[in-house]
Amino acid sequence: MSYFDRVLGAAIFDLSGLPKDYYISAESADISWVQTIFQALGLQGLLTTSFQIDGFRHAVIHGAQCHAVIVRRTNCFVAILMRQSDAITSEDLADWANNFDLVTLASDPRFSST
Repeated sequence: MSYFDRVLGAAIFDLSGLPKDYYISAESADISWVQTIFQALGLQGLLTTSFQIDGFRHAVIHGAQCHAVIVRRTNCFVAILMRQSDAITSEDLADWANNFDLVTLASDPRFSST
């Protein structure tokens, strides 16, 4: 199964951590995961300024049924919700997520944009 086949949803956040757009599938109609990502980005912002940490590259949030990978791009943060898999590493997943073209979701019938 490819990384794309594991995708359940995606969200785009501005650099301040506010959600801009997200894509959901029928499998992930509950968008509470977007709130979790919003909170994680807020924590990341707080830690970055408090401890003067620079260079946030990615984060992976693990859940019971799925996980979310968050990557920082030039002008936004992208979070991709995926089914769990033991066969992937967070570095490989982060590299894939950083290069993932979100337009793919807009044209895929499994996803709707909100």
